Amino acid sequence: MSERQYDLGSAELEVLKVLWDAGPSTVRDVLNRLHDCGRRLAYTTVQTSLTRLEQKGFVRSDKSDLAHVFRARVTRDRVTRSRLKALLTQLYDGAAGPLVLQLVQSERLTAEEIEKLQGLIDELDPNAS
Repeated sequence: MSERQYDLGSAELEVLKVLWDAGPSTVRDVLNRLHDCGRRLAYTTVQTSLTRLEQKGFVRSDKSDLAHVFRARVTRDRVTRSRLKALLTQLYDGAAGPLVLQLVQSERLTAEEIEKLQGLIDELDPNAS
């Protein structure tokens, strides 16, 4: 799959997140995980989401057993990069700096996240520290 905009609905993204976190899963496995997170979806809704994700090329299924097993074909990182790139284009004309500044100013970062951010800044500009 090329580097492109990943067109995912919110329900499809939820299902894909389960596959990223849990690994290969049946429809019932995905449904149970979503229920554990407080999402009350019908079995057929999850099945339809997985079928659509497969048609779009985001997941693949192994139909050799009675219960089909689905696995993600794209990584979380790849989808994240694509969606962030689209967001940058839509809101900031492709400039990452304003987005990063907005996030740092408006969201609470943990000490670990601040340390990682500082490390990235130091890598980009060794004279900053």
